[in-house]
Amino acid sequence: MPQSAKNEKPEPFEKNLARLDAIVHQLEDTELPLEAALVLYEEGMKLSESCQKQLDEAEGRVEVLTKKAGGKMTPEPIADEEAG
Repeated sequence: MPQSAKNEKPEPFEKNLARLDAIVHQLEDTELPLEAALVLYEEGMKLSESCQKQLDEAEGRVEVLTKKAGGKMTPEPIADEEAG
């Protein structure tokens, strides 16, 4: 029974980014046939979406330690620059 895409662990961010960079270089080749370019473009878009999702998840996990009165360090979410 094949696994669904949701159950598969995503490739590491760095690996996806390296593949995306390789695709960009391939697409810059003016001798690339149109059909091959379209296949690469589709793969690149999927990788781009995956990388963005991983970045969004990482951003949500990042916390800033704030020193409270009494010297205790407390983790707090990063302030949203767009809010306010």
